[in-house]
Amino acid sequence: MTLFEIIAGIFEGFRVTATVTLLGLVYAIPFAFVAGVLQYFLTGARRMLVTMVIEFWRSSPVIVLLFVFYYSLPAFGIRLSSITVASLVLGLNIGGYGSQAVRAALQALPRGQVEAGLALGLERWKILVFIELPQAITSMVPTFMNQLIQLIKGTALVSLITLTDMTYRAKELAQLEYNPVGIYSGLLIAYLVLCYPVTILGRFIERRISYAGSKPREF
Repeated sequence: MTLFEIIAGIFEGFRVTATVTLLGLVYAIPFAFVAGVLQYFLTGARRMLVTMVIEFWRSSPVIVLLFVFYYSLPAFGIRLSSITVASLVLGLNIGGYGSQAVRAALQALPRGQVEAGLALGLERWKILVFIELPQAITSMVPTFMNQLIQLIKGTALVSLITLTDMTYRAKELAQLEYNPVGIYSGLLIAYLVLCYPVTILGRFIERRISYAGSKPREF
């Protein structure tokens, strides 16, 4: 097989890779924002509880979580499809890292803005939604784009729970063609083709946000 044929064969698993990535974002984005905001707001035991949840998903090895959720939960009567397990585990793992970007971005804002909002009679949640988050999101973008790339690369593990993603297709081709060097080199190129445009998109968004933030505003 030529390199082009190898890459074309690998991309037969693209649908699964894309599905896990998109569904993973469905879990990752809400979890990152909710957990990050709660960690920013709460104190004491409640903050510790949120931190424990974040650290569980952030610190546990993804491959172990995949095995536990797919192979161990059925022993307790809980059966999840392989797509659900893959997107849930990868999404919440990435969301755990993203939550720290949310928390750090909020904590970096000047405290005086919150005090000014309270002085104007705004409710605390309105200050968060209309004043803090719009500013903090600009600081979150680089981290979020990096986490999206990590999510795409993380899908290489889902072949371990029977999903026919691009890595699974590469394994099949390697067994059929007896050319592991060429096949896995093709797999490397395939993931590069997927991830590099995301990097370019992230840089473009950063430039747009920086340009928008530098424009003078009239009131």
